[in-house]
This record gives sequence, structure tokens and C-alpha cells, in this order.
Amino acid sequence: MKLISWNVNGLRAVVKKDFLSKIEKMDADVFCIQETKAQDDQVKEALAELQGYRVCSNSAVRKGYSGTAVLSKVEPICVTNGIGIEEHDQEGRVITVEFQHFYLINVYVPNSGAELVRLDYRAEWDKALLAYMKRLEQTKPVVICGDFNVAHEPIDIARPKDNYNKSAGYTQKEIDGMDRFIANGFVDTYRHFYPDKKDSYSWWSYRFGAREKNIGWRIDYFLISQALLPSLKEAFILNEVDGADHCPVGVVL
Repeated sequence: MKLISWNVNGLRAVVKKDFLSKIEKMDADVFCIQETKAQDDQVKEALAELQGYRVCSNSAVRKGYSGTAVLSKVEPICVTNGIGIEEHDQEGRVITVEFQHFYLINVYVPNSGAELVRLDYRAEWDKALLAYMKRLEQTKPVVICGDFNVAHEPIDIARPKDNYNKSAGYTQKEIDGMDRFIANGFVDTYRHFYPDKKDSYSWWSYRFGAREKNIGWRIDYFLISQALLPSLKEAFILNEVDGADHCPVGVVL
């Protein structure tokens, strides 16, 4: 199975930028999309011309904000929205799709915000997400992908010193959250294959020509349960695919 994750920063906007033909060209079995910025009916309408995929979405209560969607060629056994905690389930940030051999969680982790106003909430969110991941893992292995809104290590960000403990996505609290995922047995698939590869980013600011200069951050991940490691064939970042401030990332199992 080829799985791809992409924060599209507005599904209806990206559909106008040749998104459907890009989906067809990438030819994944499952696409996980974050930041749809659309309600469920708007997601279905935007993807109405897409052939061969079952579309599941989870929208935020607040319109035009956050939201996730899963497009799957493989019929899922079950689809669940949220993590079962009302406080954390208002923004459409999680969809879990159960397949025969694993659970696939599509996640859009909250950004800590300007001046880190949401950092404490974000830290609690990370802990609640990990508890949910471990709960699912008791039944079958887990693949979790999406925009985690954190550069895990200095190698994952172009300018670590300038941003450490100053910018959302590169504070110690957020790094600790990713450390806990790894410590609890989840494998960063990209680093599994490319432990020392520099300049591998998945997000670039729209300002200052950051993408052209490759001044980026790697904040989009595929993490998998240890039990799936023998099935992991490939992990990749499709940084040549444009249309949003993030690019797609993926794995082959």
C-alpha cells in the first residue's frame, strides 16, 4: 500500500490549482489530507470529480477552519472521527481508518500559535493523542500521519538556533511530545531510512522566498508501530509537488 499525507491549507483553494490531477499522478492507495478548511458537504463537493476513492472527512465546528479528510481506494472496516475527548474533538483534527492489518490515523496537530498562546493546550493534546494511539495499538498496529506541527530535531529545521523556544513548532515542550511518541515505540519512517539527511523539509513559509531558498521545516510525518517495521518498504518527501505551503509525504508498506 502506498500512503500519502498532505496538508493542503484549504481544500477548495487547492482544487483550483490542479489538485485532482496531482492526486491521480501520485496514485496512492490512501491520501490523508489536513487543513481542509471546509465542512463535510464542501469536502465532498470539492472532490466530486475524483474517481475511485471513498471520501471520509472530519470538519471543525468552526466553519472554514482546520479539518481532515481521508481518500481511500481500499474500503475501510471502520472510520472514527476524533479521539473520544470532547475538548479535543471540536476542530476536526483526527480521523482513524481501520484496515485489515493496521489502524491509520490522520492527524492535524494544533499549532501553538502566535506568541505560543496555545502551547500548554498543545502539550496536553499531544499526551491525549499518544494515549489514544497506545489504546488502538492494543488491538492492531498503528500508522499515524499528518501535520504534527513540530520539527523534531535540529536537522529537521533550516534555522534551529533562530527558532528554538521562540517559534511555534520548535519549542522544547513540542519536541518533548514527539520524543514521547518515539519513546513509546513509534518509528519516524523518514528518519528510519535517512537518519542524517539534511535539507529535507515539508513546509516553507510563504514569505521571503523561503521555498525557493529551501528555508524550511520538516513537520509532516509518518510514524508506525514497531510491529510494522518489517513491512516498511519506503518513505519519501515529494518536495517538487506544489500548490500549498506544505508538500506531500508518504510511505510504502
